[in-house]
Amino acid sequence: MTIFQAFAVLISLTALFGFINERYIKLPTPIGVMLVSLIISLGLVFAGLNGVEIWAINFLQQLDFNDLVMEGMLSFLLFAGSLHVNLEDLNKQKVTILTLATLGVLLSTFVVGTFLYFSLPLLGISIPFIYALLFGSLISPTDPIAVLGILKQARVPKTLETLITGESLFNDGVGVVVFSVILGIATASGHGEASLSGVAVLFAQEALGGVVYGLALGLVSYLLLKRIDNYTVEVLITLATVAGGYALALALHTSGPLAMVIAGLFIGNRGRLLAMSDTTREHLDTFWELLDQILNSVLFVLIGLEIIVITFTGSYLGAAILAIPLVLLSRFISVGLPINVLRLRTSFARYTVRMMTWGGLRGGISIALALSIPAGAERDVLIAMTYGVVIFAILVQGLTVGRVAKMTQADKRQGQLNA
Repeated sequence: MTIFQAFAVLISLTALFGFINERYIKLPTPIGVMLVSLIISLGLVFAGLNGVEIWAINFLQQLDFNDLVMEGMLSFLLFAGSLHVNLEDLNKQKVTILTLATLGVLLSTFVVGTFLYFSLPLLGISIPFIYALLFGSLISPTDPIAVLGILKQARVPKTLETLITGESLFNDGVGVVVFSVILGIATASGHGEASLSGVAVLFAQEALGGVVYGLALGLVSYLLLKRIDNYTVEVLITLATVAGGYALALALHTSGPLAMVIAGLFIGNRGRLLAMSDTTREHLDTFWELLDQILNSVLFVLIGLEIIVITFTGSYLGAAILAIPLVLLSRFISVGLPINVLRLRTSFARYTVRMMTWGGLRGGISIALALSIPAGAERDVLIAMTYGVVIFAILVQGLTVGRVAKMTQADKRQGQLNA
């Protein structure tokens, strides 16, 4: 199968599942297409249609979920997501966002890893602590893509919406860096190649290098945009910024995800305000919003299809079910501790921790990271747990977070009436 044929199949499936959802199910598009994809995939598995199932497995293996997401779609999704984030709103909560995106990710990694390490033996599964931490690092980044529209419909306060968005944009990049560091330690553990200084250098190169590179990339793009007034060429420049910039980041061994977030914030705020005409701004916004929606739908279809190639034995299914409350509890701790400390100098709505916990969805990035783990005894169980947490997050948390938001708002109004 050629690249074009694979692309044609994927787009056709996404369009078909999108139609089915819009016509009959009427869920938010990313969630709806994933649900349809998941139902059809499970139908193939249980129906025993060997010919179709073998074709589907070969198709998914040719696509390579990890490469497609981490070296393709992720750059465009992160840039599109950060392009419309107001930097002033972000700046007002920069301390909280940076704390949750850095210390929160590290805390979540260790809490999830520790809980998992001591819980899995109850199911007869034993993995080294470093691999428990590896799962903690890949499951800690949050993905608000499917939930932001629901939050807006529920009229969640702008400050909380900005907090969830800002945290997710930055903790995606930080989470990928932490995962890379821990994976390097895990794969080098038998060869004595990992060292504290080596880990520090790798983290600095990936994280700090990604931020600096993203600023430079955004500045160069801004200077180019400022010197012309042709929306076709200007949209093309932003595309080149993402595609070429991300490819160069990979070659430089620095964090492409962080670079895309920084570049997107720079162009989305300074570039849109000072370097574009109203016509260019309108076309740019329309293009990136449409691309964001299409790529998100394709990604969620892939998540649903991927269950065909994932191994689910009885013990692995138990591990996936066990991982769901452990990850939620760890999220509650890793968000609650920093926010309660920050309350000493900053005021937060009393429902912030609840909303941050339930609204912290996991998505395609977590699955892509799990699939990138080299083959070994631990890989299959980590993938099964990752998939279980992601499916629960999208279908259960994603579909109920609006209701949770409305409940918290009702609690707030009732508290005001009682005061």
